[in-house]
Amino acid sequence: MTRFEHVYVLTVMSDDHPGIVAAVTGAVESLGGNIDACSQTVLGGYFTLIMIVSVPKRIEPEQLADRVRSSGRTGSDYQVLARPALPTDRFAATEPSGRFVISAFGADQPGIVRRFSRYLAGKDVNIVDLYGDRRGDEFVLIGQLEVPARWDIRMLQADLEQMGDELGFTVKLQHENIFVATNQLRLTRSPLHPRPQPSPR
Repeated sequence: MTRFEHVYVLTVMSDDHPGIVAAVTGAVESLGGNIDACSQTVLGGYFTLIMIVSVPKRIEPEQLADRVRSSGRTGSDYQVLARPALPTDRFAATEPSGRFVISAFGADQPGIVRRFSRYLAGKDVNIVDLYGDRRGDEFVLIGQLEVPARWDIRMLQADLEQMGDELGFTVKLQHENIFVATNQLRLTRSPLHPRPQPSPR
């Protein structure tokens, strides 16, 4: 649910440097607007941001984009696109589904993302988040999926493993909760820098 009635999708791309989020959010705030959702990442030295923004008074999308472009520091080149958001009920799931995470890694080669995404599309599996990175000669792919409840997860796992074998990739499909539980970051103090203890009195 958004804070205000007039809702827009705002995307920003720029060469990465400190202060971009502060500038963009300041531009939205100057219009009396609210950021209802956002996702941001840096990839290959490029900053990308997508936001759902709502404002109390209707504004032309290009006016919103211009306000964000002008918020950048001197020398910055913000590529900005704004468009009215579609009603959220248009994205309601048509059938029950569960959240799963696919992870795959192996020797880099052309066609990896295409092969996996084409298989998932054929099963009506929606990719809601996707991360891929080439590390040396290896490629790592992690995706968050919405899998229709009608599918047997063991069957999907077997198909993906077979595809991985053909490509020389290790593939795993896990329920989102299991993935989070087994991969969560534990923020602990470094043993090289122990917390100071009070001196005895």
